[in-house]
Amino acid sequence: MTFTLWLERWRPLLPIPVLLVVLPCLWLMFRRTWYDLDAASQRARAERLRLGQVDARPLVSLAVAAVILTMQEYYGGRVMYDRNIRPWLSDVCDARGWSETFALFDELAGFYWWAITRIGGYLLPFVIWAFAFPRDSLLDLGLRTRGFVRHLWIYGFFLAVMLPMLFLMSRQSDFGSYYPFYRQASRSWFDFLAWEFIYFFQFFALECFFRGWWVGVLRDSMGSAAVFAMSVPYCMIHYGKPYLEANGAIVAGIALGSLAMRTKSIYSGFLVHVTVAGVMDWTSLAARHALPTQMFPPGFHR
Repeated sequence: MTFTLWLERWRPLLPIPVLLVVLPCLWLMFRRTWYDLDAASQRARAERLRLGQVDARPLVSLAVAAVILTMQEYYGGRVMYDRNIRPWLSDVCDARGWSETFALFDELAGFYWWAITRIGGYLLPFVIWAFAFPRDSLLDLGLRTRGFVRHLWIYGFFLAVMLPMLFLMSRQSDFGSYYPFYRQASRSWFDFLAWEFIYFFQFFALECFFRGWWVGVLRDSMGSAAVFAMSVPYCMIHYGKPYLEANGAIVAGIALGSLAMRTKSIYSGFLVHVTVAGVMDWTSLAARHALPTQMFPPGFHR
């Protein structure tokens, strides 16, 4: 039995032994970070109890997160684009004589709609928070750059761990057929780069939301539990993707969330995320011998 066949047969159970190995490693790496988060949370909660205050942050943040994720699911996909956005774009392009260009990049426009709804939704909580809790510093929600260079070694370490896992996932039959999302990415370098640009920007906003805002605003209320709570919806937004990747999101959520709390910034996690995402797209195209061979797609007039 080949390794690929064995992996395919036992794939449903494979995440269990992997998690049993990886999660204790995360505990060894981040136990001090989790302890510090819990200790700071206990002090903050004790002070609120002493003052007779009730913390509104869990209610506001989790309600906002639930609404945003639900809106993205129902209105940020292809159905909404085809039903409402595409006809409007088509009319605008027809009026300006851009019909051929629109037809050429119709699929890309749909993915830009998907990415823009993600980016807008992921960044909106920062605006809400500035009004709801004006005394909270937005920079403390993972956006500080101080110490970034000092923590670059962590980026290298995580990348060294993730790339072998990526190689393992790339052997799965559903991996090569799933990436890149944009099927025309192999048509030209323009298509590939236009897709990667918005794809990477979406990842930055995602890191701001999950590893910056989510754990940042719940840090004092929930301590280290904020990281683990964030990892559940983070795993769920991967439903529909390859099975092993969705399970890998459990580990990534805990690891990147803990890393953000340790470094007090999202930037190392963002670098890990976009590097892995870019390699996945490139590897998938290369495995199919489908990397672009020309700068612009046929029929494109500059």
